[in-house]
Amino acid sequence: MFDCFTPNNDPYGEHDFGGFTDPEAGRVFWKIDYYDTDYRYGSDNPADPTVTRHVLTVMLASEY
Repeated sequence: MFDCFTPNNDPYGEHDFGGFTDPEAGRVFWKIDYYDTDYRYGSDNPADPTVTRHVLTVMLASEY
């Protein structure tokens, strides 16, 4: 579980981005985006699961 949120890596307190170091892969980032139900636009209300779809992206830092 990632729980190392600080004002530097989470300035808005949303807890939707993080990173860790994997011994083999190196630095890895993850982020959560909040889309409308058609996955076309950002959700109008990310806290409402009836109008929001969550998408988790995991990537190597070198891909960022």
